[in-house]
Amino acid sequence: MQNIEIATFGGGCFWCIEAVMQRLKGVISVESGYSGGFIKNPPYREVCTGRTGHSEVIQVTFDSDIISYKELVLIFMSSHDPTTLNQQGADIGTQYRSIILYHNENQHKDALEVFQLIQPIIEKPIVTEIVPFEVFYKAEEEHQNYYNNNNEARYCQIVIDPKIEKLKKLFADKLA
Repeated sequence: MQNIEIATFGGGCFWCIEAVMQRLKGVISVESGYSGGFIKNPPYREVCTGRTGHSEVIQVTFDSDIISYKELVLIFMSSHDPTTLNQQGADIGTQYRSIILYHNENQHKDALEVFQLIQPIIEKPIVTEIVPFEVFYKAEEEHQNYYNNNNEARYCQIVIDPKIEKLKKLFADKLA
């Protein structure tokens, strides 16, 4: 029997985090989209301006009997730099901020526990926001499954491939 839950994370470009989460046992689906802003159903072009308040995020549907929310948070935090404010690599702006949008109080508590666990081993303070989930807007179709459909693209090779390699090294036992 499956115990289906949803997690929502933003850590820079959604293509990167999507590619990481898609490779995990227990993850049923991953959708790229936008959350945390103040306009309804924003298009990508508007989100990229930083004026909508949204972050590029992924929404992960997972079986918590196979992978826990805490494990997802730990992998998420390991797959990007949670210490840079409104920036991941060359991507700069609030739309690229590090953010966890929790769906219930258990997720909130679990995210805080993971922060307490990893902060002592990270040199800089974690700036990842932890906020209640409100709404998710699915991104345009060309942004879905991006790495799997475009892994020969230069961006994928330069930015996403190293994240996948790090995932394989640190969390091999969690790979599908």
